[in-house]
Amino acid sequence: MRHTITVMVENEFGVLSRVAGLFSGRGFNIDSLSVAPTNDETISRMTIVTRGDDQILEQISKQLNKLIDVIKVIDFTDGEAIEREMALIKVTAEESARAEILRIADIFRAKIIDVTTKSFTIEATGAPAKIDAILELLRPLGLKELVRTGPVAIGRGAKAWKG
Repeated sequence: MRHTITVMVENEFGVLSRVAGLFSGRGFNIDSLSVAPTNDETISRMTIVTRGDDQILEQISKQLNKLIDVIKVIDFTDGEAIEREMALIKVTAEESARAEILRIADIFRAKIIDVTTKSFTIEATGAPAKIDAILELLRPLGLKELVRTGPVAIGRGAKAWKG
């Protein structure tokens, strides 16, 4: 089962290494990891996507909470979050496929951010399933290169994390 975990941490040297080390040291894989400061520059927010059953998630949460720099661990697996990610997608732009690529980008509200005689680079943002869907349509047209951020997540509604 896929789990999205947000970890609020002190914005200090070595915290990322300690969190990543916790996962690797216990044999847990990280599917994606995004880290950035919050509106409070002393606190960073990590969004970690991992896979495992509920028992594994519970073990991960307990281990994370033991780290001194961890302020709070939030599990967004229950669907109480909004997730978005960004992808930069470079596709081969053969003359015969250009109109189709533009049509697909338009349908997904993606932006063409670079054009050459041989390729288009597309910026797509949205839920991970949306990114998967646009990639599925573009792949047969000649996917040359792909960069994905992995999801970032925030809780739904007016409730906000307070440090």
